[in-house]
Parts: sequence; structure tokens; C-alpha cells
Amino acid sequence: MRLGIRLQLLLALGALLALAFVPLFFAVASLTQATMGGVRASSARAIGRAIAGHVAAARATRTAPELSLLLEAQLGPDGASAIGVYDAAGALVDRAGEPEIAAALPASVEAGAEVLRAARTARGGAILVVVPEHARGEAAAPASGGGAARGEAAAGATPGGSVAVLVPTDPSTVPAAPLVRIVALYTGVMALGLLVFAYIAMTRLAVRPIDALSRAARRVAGGARDLEVPQAGARELAELGESLAHMTSRLRADEESLRAKIAEVERYAADLKSAQERLVRSERLASVGRLAAGLAHEIGNPIAAILGLQELLLAGGLTPAEERDFVERMKRETERIHKILRDLLDFARPAAGGAEEEPSGSVADALEDVLSLVAPQKAFRGVELERDVAPDVPPVPLSHGRLVQVLLNLLLNAADAVPREGGRVRVRASRGAGGGARIEVEDNGPGIAEAVRETLFEPFITTKEVGEGTGLGLAVCRGLVEAAGGAIGVERGAEGGARFVVALPAAGGREERGAPALRGDA
Repeated sequence: MRLGIRLQLLLALGALLALAFVPLFFAVASLTQATMGGVRASSARAIGRAIAGHVAAARATRTAPELSLLLEAQLGPDGASAIGVYDAAGALVDRAGEPEIAAALPASVEAGAEVLRAARTARGGAILVVVPEHARGEAAAPASGGGAARGEAAAGATPGGSVAVLVPTDPSTVPAAPLVRIVALYTGVMALGLLVFAYIAMTRLAVRPIDALSRAARRVAGGARDLEVPQAGARELAELGESLAHMTSRLRADEESLRAKIAEVERYAADLKSAQERLVRSERLASVGRLAAGLAHEIGNPIAAILGLQELLLAGGLTPAEERDFVERMKRETERIHKILRDLLDFARPAAGGAEEEPSGSVADALEDVLSLVAPQKAFRGVELERDVAPDVPPVPLSHGRLVQVLLNLLLNAADAVPREGGRVRVRASRGAGGGARIEVEDNGPGIAEAVRETLFEPFITTKEVGEGTGLGLAVCRGLVEAAGGAIGVERGAEGGARFVVALPAAGGREERGAPALRGDA
């Protein structure tokens, strides 16, 4: 689950506040502890010197029991925790305080020397203050005005000695915790306030406008025509919304233009397909006309024979056996004419199916039908027609009718190119290198001139005399072959004539289209 921009910014701001306030809090707490500790140490030194001076002054006027009571009276949680009295030699004479704390008092001190140093007791840290008696008046002055006067009056009555005082400085006695808690509370409240303010500001200035813009974009994706730009939010977001609205309108306009262009291209493609179909039909009809013209002599002879036999039958005087023989001859000639016309009509009949994908065709079957069509032609009389079809030639993605049209056109052109005597046309069909079919139609004519070989398959390009060809036959053949994913080319034949090569893919491999490679000129 991905976090939203608001939560991510809040987390980032919270981390930034933590990085800023946590070290600050600990710094303030440490500074407070150090300041309060310093103040406590200074207070402890002042308290210790005052108590030591007061006790030193009292030694001159009070007895030992009274002095012990005075020492006990000076002890307290906010004052001294232990007091020791030393003689002029620096030896400990008396002490007051709890035994575990008083044990921290030194057993002896240097006579006449004032000492101020840190010490350790069983309860924690403390300050040891040692005041000699000759400094009692100066030390006792801060205690009170009357005590200071009495100390000065008795200064010369007592021999030298010292008083030691332990004043606690343990951190537990320093009242810094309330101040630290106040600082912590202030820091937490400020951080929370900043987070709440940032949450509200981001919601109003960024999150709500972005959500509105996102909803508007989803409506456009769902089919809305225009992008409704939110008016609230920062200037940058408003400009972003206007840019998106402008982009949406541009995309809509481009979409409409693209749709119009697609419709136009589809219309042109349909027109082109229709023109191609008309061209194919026209070329088929032209081939039918050429076949019909060539069949005139082939049909005329049987009809003349039938008419002659009919006249003999009508004249009479024939035996029943002769009459039967004449009738059988008439039947054979009639069947011959019927077969020729049926083959011609089968070729001329338009193919059904429309725009659906054409069924695959057999090269061997198409070649068989083409040979039956051209065999009666006058142009093939005296022409040696060879056929070589390999048994492993696969079906090709070209319908039977269109395959017949391609082969018929190539054979008729070959017949026109070869000499009337000694002409030879060879048709070979084999399995191609890519698994498809390779069909070769080779003749021993004069061949194709180099000047027209590159443009031979263009429309209205012909090598025949004016009036003998339209120049559309080979162009139609190329269109049919390339539509099936194949290629057609021309080479120089082994005997110097032309060799037309048709390469077609196998019927199951049309998705691997792309003109199959043709062999170069021999």
C-alpha cells in the first residue's frame, strides 16, 4: 500500500521536528542540570562557610554539651549534612551528623588552612568546607548581623582551631526536573501544533485540489469530453490543471483527426481492393478472350466434321452399322467440344468468397487444369510442353482459381515467346528452401531484355507488339502472388530464354510472410 502525499509530508515533517527538537530538549535539559548544579555548589559553599564560622564563634562562649547541641541544630536537608570540630593541631574533637555521612569528614586537617573541595558521602556528592577560627569573623559575617558582632568580640579569647562542614550537592537535591518537564511539554505542544497546522494547510492547499484534478482526469478517461479544472489550491496547481485541460483538448482534437484519417485510409483501402479485384477480373476476361480466340480453330474442325456426318446420315443409303459409327463419331466430337468449352467456362467463372480469406490451393491440381486449358490452343501446336511436379510440394495460400490465372498467364506468355517450330516450354514445381512452393516456367525464346527486366512487372509494360498485349498480365500476377505473401521474378533461362520463378509460402505459414528469396540470374 502506497502512502498518500499528505501522510508522507507529515511523516517527513515529524522526522524533521524530531531531529530539531529532541537534541534541543536534551541540550536544554543538560544545560539546566549544569546551571542548577553550579548554583547548588555555590550555595553549598556559602552555607558551609557560614555554618563553619558560626560554630567556630560559638566555641568561645559555649561548653562542649552546648556546642554539640548547636552542631545538631545546624544539620538539615537543605543545609549541612555533617559538621566536625578540630583543635589547634588539626585533630578531630567532635562531630555531628549521621554516622555514614560523618564518616566522610577528614580525621585531621591542616591547622590554620581554609579548605574548599568536593567530597563523596554514602548519600552522594558533597562539598567539604574547612574554616580556621582566625577567619571566623569573616566567615560568620554572612550568617547574621548580631552573630557577626559576637564573633568579632570573642576572636581573641579562644586559641586557634578549625570547623569542617559537609554540604550535599547530590542531583536529587537540585530542583531541575520541573523545569525540564516544562521544556518537554512546550516542545511536544509546539511539535504537535506544527503537525496539525501542516496537515490542515496541505489538505486545503494541495491534497484537495490534487484529488479534484485526479477525479476530473478519471472522468476524462471514462469518456468525458472536457477536463474540469478545480479553482481552489495554489497557483502552481491551478496552472497544472489548466495545462492538463489544454492537453486534453489537444488530445481530443488529435483523436478526432486520427479517426478521420483512419476512416479515410480504410475507404482508400476498400477502393484499392475494389480496383484490384476489377483489374483481376479484367485480366481474367482478357485471358478468356485469348483462349476463346485460340479455340476457334479447335472447335471449328469438330463442328465441320459433325456437319459432314449429319449430311451423310440425311442422304441415306447407309447400313445400320455405318449409321451407328457415324453417330458415335458425332458424339465423340461433341464431347470434345463440350470439354473445351467447360474448361473455358470454369476458368472464366468468378471466384466466390468475397473478402474472406482465400482457401489454400494445390499447385499440382492448378497446373493440371492449366495444361488442359492450353492444350487445345493453336499457339501450343508444335510447342513441346514439359511438366515436372515434385510430390512434396505443399499447398499454398492462394486459391485454386487465382493460382490457375497466374500459371495460365505465364504459360500463354511463354507460348507467344517461343518459335513456332522447335519451341519448348518447361514447367517445374518443387518444394522451396523455406518449406513453401517454388514454381518455374521456362521457355527457349529470346529472353527478356535488360532494359525492361527491372520494370517488367509494372502495369502497362509489355514486350509484345502494339495491339497484342495490354501490359497488365504480369502486374496482376505479381499482385496476386504478393498478396499471398510470395514473390515473383524473372531470370535468364538455361537455353537463353526467360525463366519466371514464383515462390509461395506454405498454406500454414502465412504469418511468416515476407518475399521468399529468389535465385539470381543464371
